[in-house]
Amino acid sequence: MSGNIIGIEKLHIFGGAEDRTAITNGNAAKNKPLLVCFGELLIDFVPTVRGVSLAEAPAFKKAPGGAPANVAVGVGDDEFGYMFADILKQNNVDNSGIRFDRIARTVLAFVTLKADGEREFMFFRHPSADMRLHESELNTNLIKQANIFHYGSISLIEEPCKSVHLAAMNIAKKSGSMLSYDPNLRLPLWPSPEAARKGIMSIWDQSDIIKVSEDEITFLTGGDDPYDDNVVMKKLFHPNLKLLVVTEGSEGCRYYTKAFKSRVPGIKDKPVDTTGAGDAFVSGLLNSLASDSKLFQSGTLSIVARF
Repeated sequence: MSGNIIGIEKLHIFGGAEDRTAITNGNAAKNKPLLVCFGELLIDFVPTVRGVSLAEAPAFKKAPGGAPANVAVGVGDDEFGYMFADILKQNNVDNSGIRFDRIARTVLAFVTLKADGEREFMFFRHPSADMRLHESELNTNLIKQANIFHYGSISLIEEPCKSVHLAAMNIAKKSGSMLSYDPNLRLPLWPSPEAARKGIMSIWDQSDIIKVSEDEITFLTGGDDPYDDNVVMKKLFHPNLKLLVVTEGSEGCRYYTKAFKSRVPGIKDKPVDTTGAGDAFVSGLLNSLASDSKLFQSGTLSIVARF
């Protein structure tokens, strides 16, 4: 299904009311797995039939989307915004921090999987609510309680959200959170491919955990072979990185640490729609990491040896 929201132990949206449990317990809350996500929520409009272009689609159905594990900062003060709040609650995601923007609308995206297997996107974001977040709206107390702070790259495209993103990362890092990054490349949203590459890589060396796809490796390295371990280690594995995961669709994934690398095969099944599959993968990965108390006691990622 397209863009399903995946509940992860405890998932939060910035802004609005503070998370009472995490805040009132102070440092004690750090002993509990807490994942704070920074990203975008949007409506995916998906064709009612498969294998056609957007122009050929006879009709569309709406689905919650926007990198489901990257829970959004802001949504529009509109029907879609309130729909998101309800969907998050139904999926055991803490939605107490949602902010509603009275000026901008919730971003819309039309997405389809064409007959040749390529995805086609069309976004309506001029501007959308998630682009208008200001630093004064950050729930800094909540960020400081996070074991893992997870984010993408779309919030780096425009100000003021870009500066808020960087500020939130800084707060999380100083508070001892592990930083998790899924670039989630969406070229139609960036001014140019060069701007996308520069923007995505601008925060690359600050992350502890990075998930990247084969296509993203090719794009970020300027056309190098995404299956070449030397390419991955020399061009993408920075000195402070603890875990780099490369997803390979139905084939599974590869993972790299400073000490070792390996791969995990995929589970064979008949896919219905691959939209949101990478987000579900990140959801499961971070849930596993956040649930391992030894991870945060030792500051290592030895748990990945059990993948």
